[in-house]
Amino acid sequence: MLQKQSCAQEKQITEEELRRRKEEEAVENRARFREIRQVLAQNKITRGITPEKLRIILEELGPTYIKLGQIMSLHSDILPKRYCDELMKLNSDVAPMPFETVEEVINRSYRQSWHEVFESIDPVPLGSASIAQVHKAVLKTGEDVVIKVQRKGIYDVMARDISLLHRLVHLMPPVGDLKNLVDLNMVLDELWSVAQEEMDFLKEAANMEEFSRNNKGIAYVSCPRLFHEYTTSRVLVMEYIDGVPINDRQSLEADGYDLHEIGTKYVNNFIKQVMDDGFFHADPHPGNVKVSEGKIVWIDMGMMGRLSEKDRRVMVKGVQGIALHDISMVENAVLEIGEFRGKPDRAKLWEDLRKFLDDYGGAAMGGIDIAQVLADLMEIMKENGISLPHGVTMLCRGLAHVEGVLAQISPDINMFQIAVTRFTEDSLHHLDWKKELEKNSRVLYRAVKKGAEIPSLTADSLNEFLNGRSKVNIILGAQDEFTVVAYALVRNLVIGVCIAALLMASAIICTTNMQPQIMGIPVLGAAGFIFALGASMFLVVRNIYYRYRKPKKKK
Repeated sequence: MLQKQSCAQEKQITEEELRRRKEEEAVENRARFREIRQVLAQNKITRGITPEKLRIILEELGPTYIKLGQIMSLHSDILPKRYCDELMKLNSDVAPMPFETVEEVINRSYRQSWHEVFESIDPVPLGSASIAQVHKAVLKTGEDVVIKVQRKGIYDVMARDISLLHRLVHLMPPVGDLKNLVDLNMVLDELWSVAQEEMDFLKEAANMEEFSRNNKGIAYVSCPRLFHEYTTSRVLVMEYIDGVPINDRQSLEADGYDLHEIGTKYVNNFIKQVMDDGFFHADPHPGNVKVSEGKIVWIDMGMMGRLSEKDRRVMVKGVQGIALHDISMVENAVLEIGEFRGKPDRAKLWEDLRKFLDDYGGAAMGGIDIAQVLADLMEIMKENGISLPHGVTMLCRGLAHVEGVLAQISPDINMFQIAVTRFTEDSLHHLDWKKELEKNSRVLYRAVKKGAEIPSLTADSLNEFLNGRSKVNIILGAQDEFTVVAYALVRNLVIGVCIAALLMASAIICTTNMQPQIMGIPVLGAAGFIFALGASMFLVVRNIYYRYRKPKKKK
């Protein structure tokens, strides 16, 4: 009996606790919603949205929205390029958590005091971002490490804010081009998916291990060593790297490094990550790439991109098509890697690609900016309603960072030329000549056979032309719209000539004394004038009607 009463009391307490938490959550949501509405009202959201206005709004809303904006900047396949470029300006440095809060997160994650694991932790963070902050520490074993600590409650805060943003999307007026160009609800869903991965430090730990395995045989590349036994979903412990940022020219030159060599190896390794591994660093800005003890050290693996074997093969084909100025090869690559949203317009796509190759086809490979090439190509795909794999959009972000680093340390290095050279070498190295010959043997046989007949056929054609026996058959095909226009043009021309002839004949008759007459004017001549006037009025009214009538919708 007592046990049943106790269970009932616990159930009642649990229900009351859940009700209290829901009420508190509702109060917090209403407060945050009012704050968001206030920021939107201050920035006059009802007058539309622009890239600059969106960046300012996100900055005023705080760290969570700054992180969302940074993730949004990766989605150049969804958002217009001007929005992505503006959102990349968002500053990731935010006010750090108090050290007491850091201790609380670590202790709760380890379920024991951090003093049991670390000899000391520097209370002053090395850096503080929207999702986590980093502290230098020393293990009980004496090794210098870096601790990445997730912000307290960041998961719940971001989940709440994403939910509120979904509600605000419905309130946003259809003014400006952002809401009209993209499905904002789809963008928010994608952002939440990416943010969840980045907040799971076990996922980042797995990324570090995979990256280390992929680059194990490269002497000049390294990444921090992971300490598995101290890593959880909210705390990541890795080796401390005392290096120089890869874009710090003065420090690198002072240490005796060759900047051209560093730039070349940096590009080669990034292309290797993309094309050989299909697993690459999607955020290689100078803060995440350091030079230490003669090695390029890649850190912060929270944002990584992946490309399938098909994506890599198609991208190689596209780069080769641009280098060879082959529009068919580029078009095939675009259609193979992307997917049309709605009915495709192949003619428009062909014309856009032709203009694209005209812009870049005449330039030398050493003068092509590969990041700009891909950005322009993605704009073409976006305008033609072609969606891209997520890994490709992240690659464009990574390439932009790599180009920025090269511009600072070694501007004479051209990534496009290095990429084309590497792709060509890899293609020749991995080419299966036997398979290629078997696949193209029939085409080769027909080409040889037809080619042998070309001289005799050419001689016969010239003889017929010189003897006046050559004939040319031309078959013209017209579209329905052109046929209608041509028919109307000829019909109106014929009617106009007939009216002019009738007016001339009526005028001549009126100068004679032909009977019968009315008021001294021959009846036949007057009838001709009246008929010509009526026909002219009919043509004018008919042309006005067809000019301004609404076109019928096709079923």
